[in-house]
Amino acid sequence: MNKNIFQSGNVSFQYPETWTVEDADTFNNPDCIATLSKGESNLLNIVAFPTPTDLNSYKEFMENTICDDGGVILESDFVQIANMDAIRLHGNIRTPDITFDIHTYVFIEEGNIYIFELRTADYSSKTIKEYDEIVSSLKLE
Repeated sequence: MNKNIFQSGNVSFQYPETWTVEDADTFNNPDCIATLSKGESNLLNIVAFPTPTDLNSYKEFMENTICDDGGVILESDFVQIANMDAIRLHGNIRTPDITFDIHTYVFIEEGNIYIFELRTADYSSKTIKEYDEIVSSLKLE
């Protein structure tokens, strides 16, 4: 499968040609640097902004935010991906209109936070594998 390259500022990553780069919603989220979609069921947002926090503190914040929104944490770990330390979180959120999974990787490097957040109602392992490959290709320059 062919890969495309996304680059914005110091952030670059590869993504499969089955994913589409959408217009980033910088009106509602000024920190959004990329939005990708795959079909109707998968939306990946990438945000970056300065932060004084560290991975330990942010992990607890993320877990609390999802639980406060009525979500359930299915997995929350510290991992190494793309040659960097990260948080990997998998949760499930139910709303009156839709139930979806949220998969998130968080990196904090040199005072900046980088968040890759996939919201998906597609529970195929292929989509999650592609998402993991996208995040694995992350380069911060």
